[in-house]
Amino acid sequence: MKEILHNRGIKSRLDAWLAFLALDEPEWIEAVITAYPEFRHLYGEVYEMCRNLERVMEMYSKELQELDRNTVQYMIDEMQETINQKDAQLSQKDAVIEVQSEQLTQFKQLLEEQNRQIRKLQSQINSKKE
Repeated sequence: MKEILHNRGIKSRLDAWLAFLALDEPEWIEAVITAYPEFRHLYGEVYEMCRNLERVMEMYSKELQELDRNTVQYMIDEMQETINQKDAQLSQKDAVIEVQSEQLTQFKQLLEEQNRQIRKLQSQINSKKE
């Protein structure tokens, strides 16, 4: 940036904005203000803001607070999404368990019926032996 302006100088309002945003050497500040006097006010505001370090720190503190709040909200949203996924998985597993439980009940009933038939047949066999 500096090299471009050094070779060309400040020839347009765009060059002035680029110098304002990128350069802080006094000679460039003077060149911008000389070419575009309306930038004097902007440089003045930046200068006052930098002089009042407490205000700058307060500004950063507010921004950090907002970032922290946003980060916490993002983490809560992520955890909620994870919880929702786990709930869905649990629901699916509960459905599988329910089906297996019903199958197990049917299998027990079938075994009981077969055991009854076996006892009945054994009783018939025993009675024929006598």
